[in-house]
Amino acid sequence: MLDLLFVALQYVLPQHLLTALVWRVARIRNVAIKDFLITRFVGFYRVDIEDVELAVPSDFATFNEFFVRALKADARPIDLANDSIISPVDGTVSIAGTIQHDSIIQAKGIDYSLLDLLATDTEQANAYVDGNFATIYLAPYNYHRVHAPMAGELIAAHYVPGDLFSVNDATVTRVNGLFRRNERLVMHFQTTRGPFCLVFVGALNVGSISTPWSDELRPRKRGVVDVLDLSRHTTAVSKGDLLGWFNMGSTVILLSPAGVYEWDDNLQAGATVRLGEAIGRKKHRQ
Repeated sequence: MLDLLFVALQYVLPQHLLTALVWRVARIRNVAIKDFLITRFVGFYRVDIEDVELAVPSDFATFNEFFVRALKADARPIDLANDSIISPVDGTVSIAGTIQHDSIIQAKGIDYSLLDLLATDTEQANAYVDGNFATIYLAPYNYHRVHAPMAGELIAAHYVPGDLFSVNDATVTRVNGLFRRNERLVMHFQTTRGPFCLVFVGALNVGSISTPWSDELRPRKRGVVDVLDLSRHTTAVSKGDLLGWFNMGSTVILLSPAGVYEWDDNLQAGATVRLGEAIGRKKHRQ
């Protein structure tokens, strides 16, 4: 009953107004207030701060700086095997598997299309027909930076305005087409084995998404799709390189073409993954 009420409220709450308010609170620079927010957050969500690069809370100017914190250099070893694909984030697998022609499973009885998710031309969407997908949820206590799951070149990226529904289990299992409705940043890469795509999905209270190629992308419910100017930063990425970060938490969706990679057997709903660990391997030709 509580889950149903939580989902129902999201249809009537001013999602973007609430998110804008969180954006402002997360950037308060008053030392007493930001230290209070950080310490209470760490205690409530039991955030592991052992791997954090800076001292908590003193070295962070705002709550948001803490939320998008960097980790110590050796905190997340990167699997550098040539045939591996790594987790781009710390998080929990919502669902992973095979794309059924152009249909991606959101939850039992709910799916959405590649074209709707990517909001791009048919050719780019068709590259992932019958391929693989993995949807990974970043909880509030997780590290919130997103890294390259394999080496390649960023060839296109665009921001799609939309709703800001929560992306927890209650909403994912009840809001039809959640990931095609919410705002998102879609990044297309080319590698020696073909393309891959990484989608940052926005959510309620996700104040913005940032990348090395863009200014801070603030939520917009409506408007045109914004194409990122890739000339601002190198487009070549190595496995494990930083791609961007959520200013508050959300979800990433990773897409790979058919016949290139196969997911590890343990990449299943509910599994915990950490940045840098192998989640799949190059598919061996028969």
